[in-house]
Amino acid sequence: MQTGDNKRVFVIGQTEIAARPLDPALYLVATPIGNLGDITLRALETLAGADHVACEDTRVTRVLLDRYGIRQRPSAYHEHNATEAGPRLIEALENGRSVALVSDAGTPLVSDPGFRLVEQAQAHGIRVVPIPGASAVLAALTASGLPSDAFFFAGFLPVKDGQKRTRLGEVKAVPGTLIFFESPRRLADTLEAMTEVLGTRQAAIGRELTKAFEEIRTGTLAELAAHYAEADTPKGEVVICVAPPEERTETVEDIDKLLVSLAKEMPASKAAAEAARMTGQQKPVLYRRLLELKEGAGD
Repeated sequence: MQTGDNKRVFVIGQTEIAARPLDPALYLVATPIGNLGDITLRALETLAGADHVACEDTRVTRVLLDRYGIRQRPSAYHEHNATEAGPRLIEALENGRSVALVSDAGTPLVSDPGFRLVEQAQAHGIRVVPIPGASAVLAALTASGLPSDAFFFAGFLPVKDGQKRTRLGEVKAVPGTLIFFESPRRLADTLEAMTEVLGTRQAAIGRELTKAFEEIRTGTLAELAAHYAEADTPKGEVVICVAPPEERTETVEDIDKLLVSLAKEMPASKAAAEAARMTGQQKPVLYRRLLELKEGAGD
């Protein structure tokens, strides 16, 4: 909420700038992932002008607000108090107030519980306004040297090894660069699991992005796994980017074998549909080919 003097301003250098009034809405404000200079002017004006600022950790957000002379008293909204804090924020929004939601770093809703508040706001017909800015996902991707035309953000992997490998198997065939968040103390083990499940792929590790000790290390998954297995446990936030799988060109014989194998377990139409999903070819073409194979086997 605003302080008693109700002065809605932010400060750039020695210049105090008045924040314009905000329309009633839920504003999703991206904040720096490390370097406080990465905040946008629109984000500063939104934080200064909002009736309420909700954040994961008020101590972290306080540092940002103080840096830019914003006189707000942020309130906590995180996974442990969302059921209590959420309805209070929705009530404020329904009463015509403006609410700015921030995470500790980066863009709200990326690996944090903010999506619940957005879901509630939309259910109540409340306007939701994104205020874009810093994102560890995009920062790591753009510096990785890996394809950026298509990517899949998979968040944090499960901690247990078996569940981790299962999840990696589920995303193995995604036709785009894979992006993960990971704890530094689990980095070496995760890279070893990736090497075994995903195979020989190029990858990049982004660590402490935008901060003083920023590191971007590239190599194959095996090379990176070996490096971090021998190195001291790294510090700071880690983003892992993994190259897409190599394109496979199935031969006619490969597809025939796949169709015959699937047809042993399911009806022809379903077998053709499954083969189409696996190969990217058209179902009608595969269905006709399967019928031909069946007729040939009956001769």
